[in-house]
Amino acid sequence: MSPTFRSLAIRNYRIYAAGALISNVGTWMQRVAQDWLVLQLTDNSGTALGITTGLQLLPALLISPYAGLVADRFPKRTVLSVTQIAMALPAALLGVLAITGVAVPWHVYVLAFAFGIATAFDAPARQSFVVEMVGPDDLSNAVGLNSASFNSGRMIGPAVAGVMIAALGSGAAATGWVIVINALSYLAVLYSLRILDTRELRPSEPADRGKGAVRDGIRYVRSRPDLMLLLATVFFVGTFGMNFQMTSALMATEVFHKGAGEYGLLGSIMAIGSLGGALLAARRPRPRQRLVVGAAVAFAFVEIASGLMPTYLTFAVILPLLGLTALTMVTSANATIQLSVDPQMRGRVSALYLMIFLGGTPLGAPFIGWIGEAFGARWTLIAGGLITLVGTLVALALFTRHTGLVVRPKLGRRPTWVVASRAEIIQARVRERELRAAANDAASN
Repeated sequence: MSPTFRSLAIRNYRIYAAGALISNVGTWMQRVAQDWLVLQLTDNSGTALGITTGLQLLPALLISPYAGLVADRFPKRTVLSVTQIAMALPAALLGVLAITGVAVPWHVYVLAFAFGIATAFDAPARQSFVVEMVGPDDLSNAVGLNSASFNSGRMIGPAVAGVMIAALGSGAAATGWVIVINALSYLAVLYSLRILDTRELRPSEPADRGKGAVRDGIRYVRSRPDLMLLLATVFFVGTFGMNFQMTSALMATEVFHKGAGEYGLLGSIMAIGSLGGALLAARRPRPRQRLVVGAAVAFAFVEIASGLMPTYLTFAVILPLLGLTALTMVTSANATIQLSVDPQMRGRVSALYLMIFLGGTPLGAPFIGWIGEAFGARWTLIAGGLITLVGTLVALALFTRHTGLVVRPKLGRRPTWVVASRAEIIQARVRERELRAAANDAASN
């Protein structure tokens, strides 16, 4: 089997991935339909769209550390089964409200928040369950394939949703039918979890039930400067840069004056680049920190450029590159964190990662939405890219200054970033000089 797809040779992962792909398509169908529903109900309000996105991701900010603890204390397969039902229920209710024509903005806000609570508990369990199916040797590959599945759904779902909404009249009722389909898609994940061979899973030891478990996870991350750098980078990209549903909707409607079909197509076009980034990540045996930071900087420049595109066509052409750089950063950061943390801490660290990556959006999305209303839709991308660029470079500079992030060549390899304290760097340099002096003495003798 190709190295890109080697995790699919594992039966449990293959079954799980098939169910997840169906659910991912449904999830992206709902994202497009929900955004379009908000625009229909609020006369194309960017602020309302930002509020909806923020409310859906707010639980990730509020309860992710506790959700991570749940993932570390209870069987992850059981947690995932519960969360699928918890995500399906608000989706089904929102779909029915839209179909019957009684949906109003506050319905969307409340149900988006409820959906976000279920997602907050689902995400860390899902992230840390992967290693239990494939083991550490194939984890990086499986994380890349998970991202590929997610972005395959992102490529298929928006296009299908856009076509369905347009075919059904482009109104609120049309979005409701799309959202109901997403509610049904969670049955695929439930079935795949049920038929997994539990004998082949590698469950980690459950976390202790003593007090302070959440604080232990936070202290663990604070003691790891390499993780702190990754999380700071992820914060700026996730909070201010990756508001694609809102920015694409505003660009499609306000700048290029397009409808639901063209808006859905933009998501699918971006997913082509995202899928490419995920598949490239699946081939890397082990990601590096420099790739995470470098991809974040590249993403910022591409996002600024996308906001300057003069036509719908040129905007669509640059979106795959935007997706490629974004997914390279996200996948590399995720795999680096999963591979480098203690197994008993994996759920809590994954939750903190997701809290920072997704939980910052309730702050960033309304702010970026306000920028769109005040200065125009193009500035949602330009401002997002500028803030991401400055924030990433400042984070790198601060961590370089305070933790001693240096570039040091390793024999037979390209230069890599090494995180160490200043005392450790001084000791290492002294040791290098001693070894060099000893080598010179040996050569002279």
